[in-house]
Amino acid sequence: MPILIDNIVCGDCVEVMKEMPKDSVDLVVTSPPYDSLRTYNGYDFNFENIAQELFRVTKDGGVVVWVVGDGTENGSETGTSFRQALYFKEIGFNLHDTMIYQKHNFSNPSRTRYHQIFEYMFVLSKGKPKTFNPIKDRKNVYGGKSGSWGKNTVRQVDGSFKENKRKRNSEFGMRYNIWRMITHNKKAEHPAMFPESLAEDHILTWSNIGDVVLDPMVGSGTTCKMAAKNGRKYIGIDVSEEYCKLATDRIDKGR
Repeated sequence: MPILIDNIVCGDCVEVMKEMPKDSVDLVVTSPPYDSLRTYNGYDFNFENIAQELFRVTKDGGVVVWVVGDGTENGSETGTSFRQALYFKEIGFNLHDTMIYQKHNFSNPSRTRYHQIFEYMFVLSKGKPKTFNPIKDRKNVYGGKSGSWGKNTVRQVDGSFKENKRKRNSEFGMRYNIWRMITHNKKAEHPAMFPESLAEDHILTWSNIGDVVLDPMVGSGTTCKMAAKNGRKYIGIDVSEEYCKLATDRIDKGR
């Protein structure tokens, strides 16, 4: 049975992806149910099989954005995120960038360590990324009147500094790879909804209008909703019928 574009498919994501053609997806934006930080109606997932199918269905030059964090067990962080990133490399992905999703608050204060306010966003590419539309919303220290010149310094291999002139081009420059996002503050419809702006900004960065965006663990449907909003095609998969209905309703209602 062919997998329909612009559709939420209810089923095991590994089995569903096996029905998808090889090299058929431009971008994946997803967050897995890592460690035991959340329960998803009792469902579990097989990371290695998911990773292998993601590599198969992703086009050459396509990107997977894997949003993940680590739990703490017996006083030690699990390191699950790092092991997953290294496994992606083992099967052929490039670890194109290790980005940080910084939350504006924290949910579990700790008395023995600094408060945890971030998750990793591993940007994995199948070869060199074919699309990069950088978001430019950072105040540019060299911004100003176009055509004028500013200065910066670059440290040399011997530790000394070299002064360079730099032409001013625009008021805003490309943002850094730490993204501070306001977390979802509505009544939780899903145990781990990431911000719409997080999904949207990755979609705008790593894909173009008409590209196919996949979320194999679609949950509440945020990735698919923002893909549709921005003129991309989408495929969402989830093993939970409850979450498939939630995702479909959110996309249909635009909420």
